[in-house]
Amino acid sequence: MISKILIANRGEIALRVLRACKELGIATVAVHSTADADAMHVRLADESVCIGPPPSRESYLNIHQIVAACEITGADAVHPGYGFLSENAKFADILEAHGITFIGPTAEHIRLMGDKITAKQTAMELGIPVVPGSDGEVLPENALETARQIGFPVLIKATAGGGGRGMKVAKTEADLDEALNTARSEAAAAFGNAAVYMEKYLEKPRHIEIQVVGDGEGNAIHLGERDCSLQRRHQKVWEEANSPALNVEQRMKIGQICADAMKKLKYRGAGTIEFLYENGEFYFIEMNTRLQVEHPVTEAITGIDLVHEQIRVASGGGLSVTQEDVTFQGHAIECRINAEDPRTFVPSPGTITHFHAPGGLGVRVDSGAYAGYRIPPYYDSLIGKLIVHGRTRVECMMRLRRVLDEFVVDGIKTTLPLFQDLVSNPDIANGDYDIHWLEHYLAGDKTH
Repeated sequence: MISKILIANRGEIALRVLRACKELGIATVAVHSTADADAMHVRLADESVCIGPPPSRESYLNIHQIVAACEITGADAVHPGYGFLSENAKFADILEAHGITFIGPTAEHIRLMGDKITAKQTAMELGIPVVPGSDGEVLPENALETARQIGFPVLIKATAGGGGRGMKVAKTEADLDEALNTARSEAAAAFGNAAVYMEKYLEKPRHIEIQVVGDGEGNAIHLGERDCSLQRRHQKVWEEANSPALNVEQRMKIGQICADAMKKLKYRGAGTIEFLYENGEFYFIEMNTRLQVEHPVTEAITGIDLVHEQIRVASGGGLSVTQEDVTFQGHAIECRINAEDPRTFVPSPGTITHFHAPGGLGVRVDSGAYAGYRIPPYYDSLIGKLIVHGRTRVECMMRLRRVLDEFVVDGIKTTLPLFQDLVSNPDIANGDYDIHWLEHYLAGDKTH
């Protein structure tokens, strides 16, 4: 069994992992930059190690420093959270070489799914439905022919990317050259890899993702879907489970396809298979080989602690449940609370003067924030996640409306007012939205 886990992350996810470790009786080590010395996970961990100055590349992305912290403290496992090194195959390899357990999939599977072209080819081989697109990398000399075969509009995407960087739409042949060149330039700047591929651009899809967990020995289950269609600049803002767009039959069918694929792959740990969904059809986008930011909504409707499962599998204990054990109860919604101006979305670092988290039945707040905490300007602006659960979606929405009015964060600007607007919007109340809805809404198109 794992006896001590080093948490190679910061913010709310570091605190989330720490809580799971404490519930399992496992000792914890927090690592932090000098900017995060007063962070809540640092205060609560059994031990803490400063691993460098504020820039991520010198601290949270510094593999040498993290391995050294493991050796200093005697940590025999690392939980990477999400972001930073969570999908870094080199990191997983180095930990294994040092006899330290990486709480995640194998380096081989991280590499396999980390490259979008390879991931799509693998998905096809595993029987997962994919969006029509190029067979591999698209180059300037073959782009027009490929686009004509797929049919306009087309979406150009970085093979090594994510988060919307290196992603451009070409609606007509006249748009293609500029879209291709811009995507390649952005991909090279963001990921050090200019390679891009091409897919059919779906006009009004939803973003549906399936949560899977495997034991690495050929056993795997799915935990249903999450609807992550409310996005701004390809960044998720609001997530819910189950999706208002799917029925039970659709949910179980695509879930079983994903679980069967993970069995064939002998996937280990938690992962998420992401799809675009339009007109009753699912189209594979990518697989994230880590814990997702929005995992709490799945935990709310299944009662299964995903971090517990990750640690259990990494310890060699296998899955704690079978597919037959998994039941879905009620509805859950997560709102990502960012330290940003709710109108311009400009980051708003600074000191929180007052902080009051809402409570009551079916309410969860994952946040490392507190009154007096100074939010540093160096990292992602996410300061917390508000998760509500109800017996029905209507009850869940009413509960969300109530707790948003209770949530107090003073001293900085946050996106809380945005969610107060959204929870009162008829389209959101009816579950009638797609991945473009929020962009249109924020641009002033209230009829979209």
